[in-house]
Amino acid sequence: MTSVITGDIIRSGKFTNPETWLMPLKEALTKTGIDKKYWEIYRGDSFQIEVKNNQQVFYIVTYIKACIKTVKGLDVRMAIGVGDKTFEGSIVTESNGEAFQFSGETLEQLKGEKTNLKIKTRYLNLNKELNLYFRLALISMDNWTVNSSEVIKLYLENYGVSQSEMAEAIGISQDAISKRFKRANFNDIMDLNRLYNEKITLLELNLIKEK
Repeated sequence: MTSVITGDIIRSGKFTNPETWLMPLKEALTKTGIDKKYWEIYRGDSFQIEVKNNQQVFYIVTYIKACIKTVKGLDVRMAIGVGDKTFEGSIVTESNGEAFQFSGETLEQLKGEKTNLKIKTRYLNLNKELNLYFRLALISMDNWTVNSSEVIKLYLENYGVSQSEMAEAIGISQDAISKRFKRANFNDIMDLNRLYNEKITLLELNLIKEK
């Protein structure tokens, strides 16, 4: 089982210089730690990344979101596909299988539904549950400010760093760091990350049993 995130930058056309979104997107994909063979930026503002550690997916989605939203006026939509991989191409966009198909199909749906995050697996009940959680999380995530996105990005890059260390790194007070996290409902987002991990672990166990 593998996971595929397919996404595109929202409102990229409003910026005349493509580096405006390419730089934070490249940084985000690079800092996931996933080999360049398994991610690609294409058509200027679209991207795909295969995540073999399925439990990392929501964390990576959150990180990419934070990176893009450090640029005022930008946002990103992402579709997660979870399933089998039947063919590995020389680049990720040439690979194929259930996960890739689910991810690509779901991204097209997102454009019509005007929502920015959705998952598809072969299990309808799991899809329904996780997508409800995602829609609730997006109430906060879609409204992250540049300031909140910056501290979330820094925290996710240095998981476990203290707020006092973050404050020193950015040059603001610890109280300001705490307020930015609170406004972004970051603790709730991390709770959802843990829940996502649990659900995907159970999914992996179910697939093993089916075999």
